[in-house]
Amino acid sequence: MADEWTRAMVADRLELAAEVMWALPPVRAQGYVSTWPEYLHSFADQVEQAPRLKRPLPSPRMITEADEAMLWLRWVEKDIGQILWARANRKAWKGICWKHGISRATANRQHEYGLAVIVWRLNGRNVPRKRSMAFVIQQTI
Repeated sequence: MADEWTRAMVADRLELAAEVMWALPPVRAQGYVSTWPEYLHSFADQVEQAPRLKRPLPSPRMITEADEAMLWLRWVEKDIGQILWARANRKAWKGICWKHGISRATANRQHEYGLAVIVWRLNGRNVPRKRSMAFVIQQTI
């Protein structure tokens, strides 16, 4: 990719991973069989009906990048990883705050910190343990 990762790049990659996971076909129980015959629609049945468009399946490269991005969430604490994944899935801040029992400002701070930690790790640096969240975030602008 690039030599230096940014928080925006990491957020975009996580959003892409969420979209890829959403676009994959659902997992079904193995051995599930329908005994009903397949219904074949005639031309008369399909007249004046809107066509059903299927989303194309993600490419193998997109799936690989999504898997890689999801592994990045291991580098942050569980709660911060859940916030990052919820925002990648475009969940509302209100629901995230309610679920974790934190304010909107705290949720945003943890989201930015989580992105910053991932950026530090992707750029090959160790996250300083004795520095504040604000310092870690400011170093990844």
